[in-house]
Amino acid sequence: MAHSSNDTRAASSLPAPPGTSGLALRFARRALAPVERFLAIEAASGILLLAAAAVALAWANSPWGGAYRALWHLPVGFTFGPFVFQRDLHFWVNDGVMTLFFFVVGLEIRRETHGGELSELRRAALPLAAALGGMLVPAGLYVALNAGRASVSGWGVPMATDIAFALAVLALLGSRVPPALRVFLLALAVIDDVGAIVVIALFYSSGLEPLGFVAVGAGLVAILTMQKLGVRSPWAYVGPGVVVWAGAYAAGIHPTLAGVVVGLLTPAQAWFGRETLIAQADASVTALREQKGDERALLPHLDQLDLARREGVSPVERIEHALHGWVAYGAMPLFALANAGVALGDATFSGDSGLVFAGVVVGLLVGKPVGVLCLSWLVTRTGLAALPRGVTWPGVAMVGVVAGVGFTMSIFIAALAFTAGTNLETAKVGILIGSGAAAAVAFVIGRLALPARAPDSAALSEAEAEASSVV
Repeated sequence: MAHSSNDTRAASSLPAPPGTSGLALRFARRALAPVERFLAIEAASGILLLAAAAVALAWANSPWGGAYRALWHLPVGFTFGPFVFQRDLHFWVNDGVMTLFFFVVGLEIRRETHGGELSELRRAALPLAAALGGMLVPAGLYVALNAGRASVSGWGVPMATDIAFALAVLALLGSRVPPALRVFLLALAVIDDVGAIVVIALFYSSGLEPLGFVAVGAGLVAILTMQKLGVRSPWAYVGPGVVVWAGAYAAGIHPTLAGVVVGLLTPAQAWFGRETLIAQADASVTALREQKGDERALLPHLDQLDLARREGVSPVERIEHALHGWVAYGAMPLFALANAGVALGDATFSGDSGLVFAGVVVGLLVGKPVGVLCLSWLVTRTGLAALPRGVTWPGVAMVGVVAGVGFTMSIFIAALAFTAGTNLETAKVGILIGSGAAAAVAFVIGRLALPARAPDSAALSEAEAEASSVV
């Protein structure tokens, strides 16, 4: 997560650490300033994803395309005594690194259901209905085009929404997007992620092995037991988390789902909270002022301050804050680099592959907005929900279109739905074209249908703070 400009100014006003070269420090700050400004932009993750996808696409279709494919088939693994576990680099990105992405998704779901937009049925009804419509209609259109063919297995591909790209489009529209509409999109995207997780677990897992579930259960029991014992360090849970991941892999469930499960088990309530944090910090600062003696006498008070800092917010908030940058600027662009490199010569638009392409593009570009808009209208018409203040139906339509930017999750599901070959490559082309078209159409609708207005700085800051915590 990027620091605010106030945080940056406060840090730069501090004296340099002992032994630091003032000239070198000034040079480093000046050199890094553009990077800090870039990371502070809400759309930065979407921009990086787009850049990574463009590099992958250009590389795969260049004279060095063979090197691109050879890189991701490079064997990587480890040996422990007689046990050898070796997979290609593509596996470690899709099944390993993306577990971190799914872990953050689990944290977001836990946070939203505990105290966010999904914590009350009345508040959740509209984004819930919109998300369901945005999943069912695209899947239905895909099935209608591919019914009776082997390619029908890709029905889950057009169901997904890429929140990073969607937020990038909203950021380009600036103050035209009211904060309530932004929050509506975030809640819809979280529910969409839940739907994608359920689809992966139920329909894209096969060859289930009972012993793997035993390992999953053992890892989960270890996590719950450690929580009951009051173990607070996130690092202590890495071992049981790895056991859950390995068990899921052995069981035939996609191992990234282990990240979701562990994220959902993360406590969403702070130990200290705001009042205890302030009281503890005041007591420690007072003791530090009165402390006499050498610097070692400060250590117990500093430990207490560190505990107060760490436990002032819930583990869900703290861990999500710590991992946000790694996922947004590391894991997701790496996934795009590894998966968006479609060799266009391997794609075809005839036969089953042509129907795969049509199903994906129509599902993302038509199914998403139709599903979001129709189900939203239905729940408001029946009185189960109401449009948030400041949100209009053109705004809901724009959100429906921008939800058709599938990219990351759509590519992920396509890799599960199809084995390597023509259908997979064609599906990826469909995802790139459908997502790009949805982003462009959403931008045009936003410019034409949403009135320009002066930003309400307080409300906008609150919405951006929430948006910055979503990947």
